[in-house]
Amino acid sequence: MMMPEKMQAVVYGGPGVKSLETVAAPKILQPTDAIVKIVKTTICGTDLHILKGDVPAVTKGRILGHEGVGVVAEVGSAVTRFKKGERVLISCVSACGKCHYCKKQLYAHCDNGGWILGHLIDGTQAEYVRIPHADNSLYPIPDGADEEALVMLSDILPTGFEIGVLYGAVQPGDTVAIIGAGPIGMAALLTAQFFSPAQLIMVDIDDSRLAMAKTFGATHTINSATQDAVTELMAMTTDGIDVVMEAVGIPATFDICQSVVRPGGHIANIGVHGTSVDLQLQELWIKNITLTTGLVNTNTTAMLLKNVQSGKLRPAELITHRFAFSDFMRAYEVFGNASTEQALKVIIDNS
Repeated sequence: MMMPEKMQAVVYGGPGVKSLETVAAPKILQPTDAIVKIVKTTICGTDLHILKGDVPAVTKGRILGHEGVGVVAEVGSAVTRFKKGERVLISCVSACGKCHYCKKQLYAHCDNGGWILGHLIDGTQAEYVRIPHADNSLYPIPDGADEEALVMLSDILPTGFEIGVLYGAVQPGDTVAIIGAGPIGMAALLTAQFFSPAQLIMVDIDDSRLAMAKTFGATHTINSATQDAVTELMAMTTDGIDVVMEAVGIPATFDICQSVVRPGGHIANIGVHGTSVDLQLQELWIKNITLTTGLVNTNTTAMLLKNVQSGKLRPAELITHRFAFSDFMRAYEVFGNASTEQALKVIIDNS
């Protein structure tokens, strides 16, 4: 596979501005780098937050994206686990594997990595991408695997599982409420079922997403545009919700979480927040709750990959739209208008 000098990529032009442009193809910069030819990628809700200006560390000219599968095109001299021609899953988090945070499996806070793709360095919404710390930031794709399904393992499935389900400490018999039925909320819904909660309640303003949540295992749904979510959730329990997950990233949804968590319960914040929320600490201090936040560490990716391979997890069901790479701007239009387009997860194909 010969590397071209130029390639097509989605470039951030500042808040509200993006374009599909011809740019220089990436090159190996460190011996631990790999260059991956993107075969399939997607758009994340975090990309929409970037375009709204919620992530100011992303500067003009940055190639967006942090999810995808592809084929190794080049490897640096220090890469030992991968070679040219191998098909790989790209983790949204790059990890050196050696620093203090990596030793604690807090890969999100790696001294030399973390969430950098499409954030601090160029990302995966391109024909080629440079992956730092390739040995620790790529996963081999098993023969015959559904590569579209595996794109969901770059980010949303480990995020929903780690930051929602594990941080929320879901237990058998719990009542769990997920506020937001987007891709991350759906990933939390799918993976919460590993722990057999008694009730899985999905809250959203989109009836089509709520109907989809029912097919994915939600026991109850609430449309917070037409119902009072707090009243409805409290009516389902005697004293509130055991685990409530915030999967949107706006004050209104965080307020629902604060209002319904039971004494001794958990609020697991997954959403990306661009503005401050009003923490009702005068109400919460006495309730012995646990409030967690987090950026995915991807330390569960290998386990989730096994569950996808076994058929226990079926993330391909989250895919609603498919586009050719040349139609990337149309894919953004559809994903950005998810309610009217009835979109959940989109796949962009560059094979």
